[in-house]
Order: sequence, then C-alpha cells, then structure tokens
Amino acid sequence: MATTATVQGTKWWGGGKSPFNVEYGKLMMWYFLMSDTFTFGAFLISYGTIRFAVNYWPDPNDVFNAFPLAGHANLPLAFVSLMTFILIMSSVTMVLAVHAGHHNDRKGVIKWMLWTIVGGIAFLSCQAWEWTHLIAGQDAILSNGALDVIGTTTRVNPFGHEVHGPAIVEAFQNTSHEGLVKLAAMQHHTDHAQLTAMSDEQLRGMINVAELHVRESGPVAFGGFFYGITGFHGFHVLSGVVINIIMLIMTQKGVFERRGHYLMIEKAGLYWHFVDLVWVFVFLCFYLI
Repeated sequence: MATTATVQGTKWWGGGKSPFNVEYGKLMMWYFLMSDTFTFGAFLISYGTIRFAVNYWPDPNDVFNAFPLAGHANLPLAFVSLMTFILIMSSVTMVLAVHAGHHNDRKGVIKWMLWTIVGGIAFLSCQAWEWTHLIAGQDAILSNGALDVIGTTTRVNPFGHEVHGPAIVEAFQNTSHEGLVKLAAMQHHTDHAQLTAMSDEQLRGMINVAELHVRESGPVAFGGFFYGITGFHGFHVLSGVVINIIMLIMTQKGVFERRGHYLMIEKAGLYWHFVDLVWVFVFLCFYLI
C-alpha cells in the first residue's frame, strides 16, 4: 500500500492511506462521528437554553429515584448510575476486543465482542424499564389546589417539584370524588367501579396521605427534551449493538482472519466509544444538573 509522501513533488495520496496517515475507512468514521457530535451538541445546547430560561425545573433526585423491584424506596439516581456503569464496562470490553484484534486473537475478539453486545443489550433493557416506569407510572399531582392522579400517557410531563407538608393535607380535603377514586385505586390496586360506589369519607379513610408522592406538574419541555435526546442516544446504542453483532458473526466466520487484520473491529470500537462518551454528557445534563 502506498504511504503518505513527504517529499515535494511526489503524489500526496496514492489511494492506500490518507494524507493523515490513517486508513480510509477509519478516517471516514472519524468524519461521521464529528458530524454526529455536532448533532448531539445542538440538541444539548438547545436543552440548556430552555433549561435555564424556565423559572423552575424538575429535580432529578425526585424524578429519577425509582429502582426495579424496590417498591417506593427513594433511591435518587441509583438506577441511572447502574446504567452508566454498564455502558462504561461495555466500552472496556470493546477496548479488549480491539486489543485482541491487533494481536490477531480470533477467540479473544469473539469473547470480548460478545460481552460488549451483552452490555449494550443490558443498557437498552434498563432504558426500556426507565421509560416504561416514567410513561406508564402514575403520580399524585397537585393541580388547582386539589390532588389528581396522572401518568405521562395522558400528559407529556408531570415531573415537577415534590410537594410536602400542609399543602398536601389541604389539597386532599379539596379533592373531588373522581380524584379520590384515582388515589385509592393507585394505592390499593382496586377496581374503579367498586371504589366509585363508595362515599368520599370512605375513600379518604382508605388513602394514606403519608405514602402519597405528590408533585406539582413541571414544564412540558422537560419531557420533550428528555425523551427526544435519550431516545436519540438509545437509537445510537441500538445501532451499535447491531453493528457489533455483525462484526461478531464476521469474526466467527473467519472473515477478518482471512483478510489478515481486524480493522473493522477497530472502526466499530470508535463508534461504540463515541456512544459511551455522549452518554456522559447526557447523564450530566439530565440527571445531575
């Protein structure tokens, strides 16, 4: 293969390597990642602009405090920290896969690519649970001095500030019969038809106000940005998993071994590390600030 020439008057690019002394496919991957960086950057800058233009914003410690099988335990950012750990570890296994490829270690590449794929699928599964919990879950919302139960299936974003103290007790007394039915159904998982026939006093006796997680509704923009940006990142993770599966199949079939190099694994690794790096910024913007 022709190399980059440094002597004046000679041909700069002979078709083998680029002027940057980088293999053509790897250079194109870097160009793609650069353009994708601009896309994510534009999304996050627009998010930051709205975030600091609004008077109040949901507290991440209140919104992201659930954990699978933990009931109503208040575990701020515990689950998203687990997601981040999984994605970082998948980046480590990708590094090991690339390292094995540099040494033409086919078995090593297969092993570490397999673990990378498992990590990607685990991350996507965690994100699916988080979305399901936020979208299908129900919250007690303080609205116009009364309590109501609402989920993000009926409203884009109910994630506002937590409400504590006398405001809850007062709102509870002002809650309509329909609202009390919803609250009782949420706490006791009882059929609405059975609860509707009960009186307001009976319903109030069933509801434990101390166990209600009440919040004011938050800005609609929060839900739009959260689902939009994390969904866009999730699509990148899904694409990376598909690419990694293809690379694994090609490795198992000995394609790269016959070529004498594992450059495709390295290119897939660049993309996967990019996805990991972007998540660090998403995590910072949505979950920490």
